[in-house]
Amino acid sequence: MALFSGLLLAGGVIYALLVYGRDLPDYRQLADYEPPVMTRVHAGDGSVLAEFATEKRLFIPIEVIPKRVVHAFLSAEDKNFYQHPGLDFMGIARAMVMNVRNVFVGRRPVGASTITQQVAKNFLLTNEVSYERKIKEAILAFRIEKAFSKDRILELYLNEILFGYGSYGLAAAALNYFDKSVDELTLAESAYLAALPKAPYNYHPIRRKEAAIGRRNWVLGQMQENGYISKDAMQTAQAQPLDVRPRSAAANFRADYYEEAVRRHLARDYGTDELYGGGLSVRTSLEPRLQAIAEKAMHDGLIAYDRRHGWRGPITQRSIEGDWPSRLAAVPTMLGMADWQMALVHDVRAAGAVIGLVDGSYGFIPFDEMRWARRWLPGERVSQSPDDPADVLSIGDVIAVEPLPDQEKKTVLDRFVTDAGEPVGAVGSYALRQIPAVEGALVALDPHTGRVLAMVGGFDFAASQFNRATQAERQPGSAFKPFVYAAALEEGFTPSSLVLDAPFVIDQGEGQGKWKPRNSSNRFYGPSTLRLGLEKSRNLMTIRVAQFIGMDKVLGLANRFGLAQGMEPNLAHALGAGEVTPIDLTAAYAMLVNGGKKIEPSLIDRIQDRYGKTIMRNDQRDCPQCDATEWHNQAPPTLPDHRPQIIDPRIAYQVVHMLEGVVERGTGRRIRSVGIPLAGKTGTTNESFDAWFVGFAPDLAVGVFVGFDQPRSLGPGEEGSSAAAPIFRDFMAKAFEGEQGIPFRIPQGVRLVRVDAQTGVPARLGDQDVILEAFIPGTEPSGGDIAVLDGPGSLALDGRLRKGTGGLY
Repeated sequence: MALFSGLLLAGGVIYALLVYGRDLPDYRQLADYEPPVMTRVHAGDGSVLAEFATEKRLFIPIEVIPKRVVHAFLSAEDKNFYQHPGLDFMGIARAMVMNVRNVFVGRRPVGASTITQQVAKNFLLTNEVSYERKIKEAILAFRIEKAFSKDRILELYLNEILFGYGSYGLAAAALNYFDKSVDELTLAESAYLAALPKAPYNYHPIRRKEAAIGRRNWVLGQMQENGYISKDAMQTAQAQPLDVRPRSAAANFRADYYEEAVRRHLARDYGTDELYGGGLSVRTSLEPRLQAIAEKAMHDGLIAYDRRHGWRGPITQRSIEGDWPSRLAAVPTMLGMADWQMALVHDVRAAGAVIGLVDGSYGFIPFDEMRWARRWLPGERVSQSPDDPADVLSIGDVIAVEPLPDQEKKTVLDRFVTDAGEPVGAVGSYALRQIPAVEGALVALDPHTGRVLAMVGGFDFAASQFNRATQAERQPGSAFKPFVYAAALEEGFTPSSLVLDAPFVIDQGEGQGKWKPRNSSNRFYGPSTLRLGLEKSRNLMTIRVAQFIGMDKVLGLANRFGLAQGMEPNLAHALGAGEVTPIDLTAAYAMLVNGGKKIEPSLIDRIQDRYGKTIMRNDQRDCPQCDATEWHNQAPPTLPDHRPQIIDPRIAYQVVHMLEGVVERGTGRRIRSVGIPLAGKTGTTNESFDAWFVGFAPDLAVGVFVGFDQPRSLGPGEEGSSAAAPIFRDFMAKAFEGEQGIPFRIPQGVRLVRVDAQTGVPARLGDQDVILEAFIPGTEPSGGDIAVLDGPGSLALDGRLRKGTGGLY
């Protein structure tokens, strides 16, 4: 009988192997299995900037997992893991006995799945509850055990399973529950994580804390029973509270536009599967300190512009009767609110306005904090200043407010009572705020490498993901002029060459009428130096120069600087009628200050795969000496410079020197207050649709753009000098706070000559308005006579070469 039963059992096993062992998934694929791992993006200082993943998982090799953590999981899930062949027959027997008992007491049946079986189910099968799936799971478990080591199976298990809290794998769970790496986990924390895979949401550390502690303590008891820990260690760990610490922010700055630009780059070059599951480690060039400064400068600058152009009215209106906090809370929060709050106006009096906040408390807006709110008029115009708070606000208005500093929160609301008839005493003081309708962009990059150090693409990423720094193609206006003047210098002009500033008319062809460009001042200044033309942003001089040298020369140079795409060889493009992105225009300016070397703006320094192998490096230069582990007084390594030279460095410096004059004496005078050597150029398009300031210090190039997404005028009196330059100024002032500015580097072959700032001729003793002008030797003015020629280096009517500054009449 026993023999017959044994044969019957063996036959059943063979039958199950034949029937259910066919068409099973190939378990050998686990040898090359790479679980989806999150891609991590790091800032330039190494801090985590962003993580991209469908399953937030960090892979951790079994070799570096502490023994106490391994013992916790074995005690919780499979104490005989290192002894059984894939199935734990003793565990199965215990489960069968227990399940018979559970039938009579009404409890759920228990399982006896080993870690190997769970690997088979999670990796190769479905979660279907059936005897067929369990048989297939058992067969695969045997096969997996024969093919792989126990450590490999355990490694797969610990890196694959879900722990709740959006955590896949042990390493992610340690970070998300306790803000620790795996090797920092305490015994109690290890036991809690080991308790989770069975039913993560049944042991939630906050919503089901008692059950979570009970399950953790059971695991600790199992560890003591299995001989992994002492009784004292168990009791000490069981007495500890279960305190989860949400993962701390990896960075204390925001770089939403930068992160999105990086994400798009990775998705384009590596595909979405690799981006969200490939475990890439991406090192960007972003500098968190500069990014924080850029965010604040752009935020404050756009608000300052918006306040100049008036109050567009409340967000909406709500009744102040009854349960007003609920009605206020139901108002959709406007995107771009950031740290501001929604408030409901309850009373308007001569001193200001009483407001109610979402939490039911009250506050006060002093009249001084709403004096800016002149009524907005079409065309970005404004009415007269308000004489009374009632000119701005009405009872029932829903508005945005910002708390004033603590020392100002001492307003007493006399004679104001709540709905319950109770008087309100001292309350916080608030300022009236308004989300700007205007947008902008700021790019800061290293002019020597093109590495983008900071980038802001708009007022608020939550309100608009459109990145104006990289995606907005706008007319640069006068910010394009430096490249016209650079082309003129290549054609023989000098900074002291005289060009006639006078009316200019050109026939645009049949039916097109005549084009009559003008200066922004509507004045004409007669013969003026090339320097003055750039410093004062003279349109007529620029057009005359461009016509003389030819627009093909201008666009040829612009093409070298990466700016000529889509531009046509007509004179309007000399005044910036083409379209560029802020990042490309900033990079072009950077090529001027770096001595005329070609660079490409870049966001990413290096990319490594999940194994640490570098698969992309932005800097391709070889440096055999850079891997020295110690210093023995050896000379620093010399890196080769492979950047193409796109313009004579002496001419590049001449343009930089003239752009310094823009800051010292020209349209960029607002920048001078920073107090360090800076250079740059304003840009304003027709009817003030676009406002720019692009400039640089010797080692930092920055571009600022301000404009409406649907182009329209920024309003009367708004130019690059008023809308964009203050943002540039504030950024540079903070970026170089506490630092000594360094002068711009002068290349070899440049001669500095004292000249009259107005005429460009060599200065004489006693002259007052004198500057140092940069010349290429042999081109400096040689006499005191001002010669206005038909062209630079041209001959006079008698055939002799004229002395003096040279120029274009």
